Amino acid sequence: MKLDELIEHLDYKDLINFKNIDITGISYNSKTTKKGDIFVCLVGEHTDGHEYAKNALENGAVALLVERKLDFKVPQVVVSSTRHKIADIADRFYSSPSEGLNLIGITGTNGKTTVTHLIQKIFEENGQKCALIGTLGYKLSSDGEYRDAKHTTPQAPELQATLRMIKDVEKIDNVVMEVSSHALDQNRVGGCRFNGAVLTNLTQDHLDYHITMDNYFEAKALLFKGLKENCFAVINADDAYSERFLNIIPEGVKKLTYGVKKNADVQAKNIQFSMNGAEFTLAAQGQEYPVNLHMNGMFSVYNVLAAITTAMAQGIDINTSLRALQNVKGVAGRFEVVVKKPLVIVDYAHTPDGLENVLNSAREITPKDGRLICLFGCGGDRDATKRPKMGAIAEKIADKIIITSDNPRSEDPQQIITDIIAGLKSVAAEKVTVEPDRGKAIELLKTIANNNDVVVIAGKGHEDYQILKDRTIHFDDREQARKVFEGSVI
Repeated sequence: MKLDELIEHLDYKDLINFKNIDITGISYNSKTTKKGDIFVCLVGEHTDGHEYAKNALENGAVALLVERKLDFKVPQVVVSSTRHKIADIADRFYSSPSEGLNLIGITGTNGKTTVTHLIQKIFEENGQKCALIGTLGYKLSSDGEYRDAKHTTPQAPELQATLRMIKDVEKIDNVVMEVSSHALDQNRVGGCRFNGAVLTNLTQDHLDYHITMDNYFEAKALLFKGLKENCFAVINADDAYSERFLNIIPEGVKKLTYGVKKNADVQAKNIQFSMNGAEFTLAAQGQEYPVNLHMNGMFSVYNVLAAITTAMAQGIDINTSLRALQNVKGVAGRFEVVVKKPLVIVDYAHTPDGLENVLNSAREITPKDGRLICLFGCGGDRDATKRPKMGAIAEKIADKIIITSDNPRSEDPQQIITDIIAGLKSVAAEKVTVEPDRGKAIELLKTIANNNDVVVIAGKGHEDYQILKDRTIHFDDREQARKVFEGSVI
């Protein structure tokens, strides 16, 4: 693609050393820049891409997207924000792939991963192919392998390239995608034409980045504000922010709600939990349907409602959705049972709301003569204000808590643990155990947990690594738990 074609609709401030050269790729990492690329000097929280422009040019870059003029004799396109404009040129370079796709965005603090998987299952039950993009990578079918992704929502060039591949190479017309607040705020999904948007919930998370809940809301709201006429929006009616979301949805967009507590278009009633899963009555479109899930917990009910409501917005019959969902065993690292005696559940919950949901769900299936044990930590270099809140939640719901490390990153693990303990009313030994080494903390379960207890290991879920100050090591909660309770693995 010629440079003038690439920037034809771009809102740029200046053109320097302009030559109408061929652009054969887009890069923002100087180490992976190839010959013919335009190098985008991204300005982030910790790095400034302008400092790597020389390396990118040495590796073959032929043009630069910059926020300020650099002392190089190559074409430079000056824009107000490279972080926002990279999406525009990526969309242009890959010929706006989302225009030819039924693209559905799922956003919210918790539940995004599960909801995307459930929607993919429903499309397949309906005889339609559906690709998925999210936390675990992207996959082209529900039984296919994941392909790696660096973020919940990839950076714009990778995202647009993936969408183009899905459309042209794989001949798939439906895509369901997790859309994080960071991706929305940083415009990583800029250029994407969403046909539908789904809100799972909005509770405290990422305040290290957004600072306030209002900012967090505004980031999520961008997904819904961008919907066009004849698109659809699905909102969790029980969420505290539901009215605010409903009020910012543009005219002409079809609105549907789901919930348990409030009246909604799709509602779950008479909910019951057992060791085998959840049962409830689904009320929608003036009819009622019995639902039996292999998944457990109230959050699973909400996730299923979100998926069914999304399918309904697409004209898919509810019976088709139920056939797809009643066979689903769950998603890796989401309320995943890895040991049966004691019952050990691994879950990704890493926010106050997420931890509260998973512990309440585990409490529902804890035997009367058993205890609920919670092992968790909090991530380093992330919102520290949620740490004491998570400590208070664990203390309130669980009978016994083990406080350990999560991904401490550059922070001192002991300081993170101290922050968690600040939320506790008591640190009595019979209630609270502290072990900073996560592997050793899981080993302690062998001596702490009885066969009729329920153990929740929270925070990392599907992750098979742990990020320490100076290195990243292999670490999988599920593997560790299975080693500890070797004779009782499912």
